[in-house]
Amino acid sequence: MKFAVLVFPGSNCDLDMYHAIKDELGEEVEYVWHDDSDLSQFDGILIPGGFSYGDYLRGGSIARFSNIMNSIYEANKQGKPILGVCNGFQILLEAGLLPGAMQRNERLKFICRHVDLVVEHNDSMFTNEYDKGEVISVPVAHGEGNYYCDEATYEKLLENNQIAFRYKENINGSRHQIAGITNERGNVLGMMPHPERAVDTLLGSADGLKLFKSIVKSWREAHVVSS
Repeated sequence: MKFAVLVFPGSNCDLDMYHAIKDELGEEVEYVWHDDSDLSQFDGILIPGGFSYGDYLRGGSIARFSNIMNSIYEANKQGKPILGVCNGFQILLEAGLLPGAMQRNERLKFICRHVDLVVEHNDSMFTNEYDKGEVISVPVAHGEGNYYCDEATYEKLLENNQIAFRYKENINGSRHQIAGITNERGNVLGMMPHPERAVDTLLGSADGLKLFKSIVKSWREAHVVSS
């Protein structure tokens, strides 16, 4: 499986994402600059955290207009797995690929520490290596990670099983402690915690590695079926 790690001006988690895929997972991966326009050669798209374009206006609001976004829309149409972490989640929200919006943390302070997440379900391409209800330790590093959606959207998220992860404790004010959601089709995941920073016990946790293993497992199963 071949992954693309997108790089925007201000990205700072692209190296972590690259390391997780190449060194820990053993899969192919390449950096792709935000001004490029072709992602057709890649099987999975990874949008890392950081501060794209300095987070001017809002996190992800300028990156949403980058040239590469047209290829991301096309990858979504094709059902390719797309993962946006932290600022990548913000970009997916701004681009309309996921519902809801991101606000400043409830206490208006930057949060940087390991937190416990609850895996809401394990029947998606991002969670199939976990157990339903499993509690995992993954670091967060954000100041604008307070997820918001209206009640109708929340009910739809529940109905379609789109909530992938919740915070065990509400660290930032996110509605119903939501830490990560998918689109209705299930091929796009946005999450504020950083699984790429939890792929080795030397980093404090290896719980994030299962997320990337889940993507590869789903892709290989689909590839075998289609071939």
